[in-house]
Amino acid sequence: MTRSLKKGPYVDVKLAKKVSLRKPTQGGIKTWARSSQIAPEFVGYTFLVHTGKNFDEVYVSEDMVGHRLGEFAPTTKFVKHGGRMQKEAEMAAKAAEVAAAQAAKAAPEAASAPKK
Repeated sequence: MTRSLKKGPYVDVKLAKKVSLRKPTQGGIKTWARSSQIAPEFVGYTFLVHTGKNFDEVYVSEDMVGHRLGEFAPTTKFVKHGGRMQKEAEMAAKAAEVAAAQAAKAAPEAASAPKK
């Protein structure tokens, strides 16, 4: 659900104060305010957004205005789907790739060999 228009966008007060006191070239601004919307004043700044374990760098551009800071710093790491079947399929693909590379290497050697 979107925020009411009469309330306006949510921008964390402490974050807005940090931005007003700094220059864009002074490095990243550490923040835990993932729910804060990106205001037009934030363009050009680099934020260090907390992901729960560490801080991800987010450089704000004009396209990001109106979005939330947390959208650009994912909190979960995608590992991989599948188990044994996926691993077997990857190994078969790798074996096919190696075989293709060996065949491509052998083809020029056979063409350059002297004919009897």
